[in-house]
Amino acid sequence: MTTSNGREMTLAAAAAAPDRLGQATAVEQSRAIAEVQGAIVVAQQCPRDVQGAIASMRESARQRELAKRAFFKFPRGGSSVQGASVYLARELARCWGNIQYGVSELRRDDVHGQSEMQAYAWDVQTNSRVVTTFVVPHMRDRAVENGGPQKLTDMRDIYENNANAGARRVRECIFSILPPWFVEEAKKICMKTLEDGGGVPLAQRVANLTAHYAQDSITLDDLEKKVGRPNPKWTHVDLAQLEITLTSLRNGETTRELQLPRRMTRRSRRRTSSAASRRRPPSRSRHPRPRPPDRSTRPGNRCLRRATATLGPCRPNSPTSRRARAATR
Repeated sequence: MTTSNGREMTLAAAAAAPDRLGQATAVEQSRAIAEVQGAIVVAQQCPRDVQGAIASMRESARQRELAKRAFFKFPRGGSSVQGASVYLARELARCWGNIQYGVSELRRDDVHGQSEMQAYAWDVQTNSRVVTTFVVPHMRDRAVENGGPQKLTDMRDIYENNANAGARRVRECIFSILPPWFVEEAKKICMKTLEDGGGVPLAQRVANLTAHYAQDSITLDDLEKKVGRPNPKWTHVDLAQLEITLTSLRNGETTRELQLPRRMTRRSRRRTSSAASRRRPPSRSRHPRPRPPDRSTRPGNRCLRRATATLGPCRPNSPTSRRARAATR
């Protein structure tokens, strides 16, 4: 090949592709094709029983162990975001039947610090398939005051970060192919199960919940501040929300500082106010300072001023000053 300046440039011959497939590759290709075909055939021969799926969903949603993990909660933009978790999505996919889902890592780029992944959910019976491909940075979210996002280099941290991002995408894929009414009914039953408490008295549930929070060094005062009222006035709904928060804290979906801020002590409040006053620029008031009262307007001072004007300036012990003081009496 000749370039524009007349120099010759030789191109390296491209590596030739193998002219045959290995035995393991051929077996894997045949297995994948047969697996897909077999799933379609089984789904057509054994269609789902909708009434049976509903009954199975209701039975699962009444189980307290599922209800405790059925929701997530984390702060965003000054408010809280709450929704159904991936655990509920997987259970509903099992109850609905004839659904395949999963997530795979397509490529990992350690130089640029990111991984390319793909999540999918497939209703084999109706041939409804949802696929999403996304890029996961090798970063961990962290508050700005703590230094901002943290770069991940440890292999275990990268794997867990990719698994968390993939689980969220799989959850959305599953919810995209499930009937909305099916999902909403399951969420209502799970919330009712949380509020009911499995027949345990409310006072006992409060004691159990505070004991679980105490294992994470969270006191009863912190919980009362979050709920907004003392624990004797807590309701079943309050306990359900606290259980969701506890699950999100232990799953790493939120942090204690964001969900359960501590009360400020007098010393910390004084330190905060003094720091704020140092940062605050001096303000200029619109209204001028009031002038001190004019003492010359007093009756005695007026007489002294007239006497001084008549007799002239005088020294403190002079006869003139004595006459001026006598004139004011």
